[in-house]
Amino acid sequence: MQNLLSWTLEAIRGENSDFSWMEEYRFDWTPLVNNFLEHILSGQSVLVLTDAPRQWFGDYIQSKINDLSKNRPFLPFYQLAKLFSSLDEIQNNQEWQLLEDMLDISFPNGYIIWYIGKDNSPYTKLVFKKDNSFLWIVDSQIQNGFHLNGSDPLFDIKLLQLFRLLDKTISEALYGNIEIES
Repeated sequence: MQNLLSWTLEAIRGENSDFSWMEEYRFDWTPLVNNFLEHILSGQSVLVLTDAPRQWFGDYIQSKINDLSKNRPFLPFYQLAKLFSSLDEIQNNQEWQLLEDMLDISFPNGYIIWYIGKDNSPYTKLVFKKDNSFLWIVDSQIQNGFHLNGSDPLFDIKLLQLFRLLDKTISEALYGNIEIES
């Protein structure tokens, strides 16, 4: 069984595409992914949430995460905006709390929010309240979040590369090939 940091470096170097940019960020990436995997492996659901400009990426994640060709168990990944169609209409703290209550009832084994977007989105009122959120933050650096540069001309490609790395990491963790630290 290989540790996550070493496996991540090998996976980055093994990519056919230009993914070398990620080598320097693997030290930021690995602890966040380790925490995310702990929640998945403990049976929690993943609620994918994106700001409006990255909605396409949420759709992409949903279409790829449980692809039959992966030969792995299906994973409970859901797009929060599709589960709760009034998400964009929430305007105050009481309404956010009602949403949280609904999610707690709906996911008794727990859930983690995977947020991809800017830190000034209205959704961050929910996302930042949860200590265990998996954050891919665009154009800001926050503690326990993975920083992405939205003005990078290869930004969309980098999102896809990161998802590919994460998806491979999930498979390796499910099959016990990498060590997840508690």
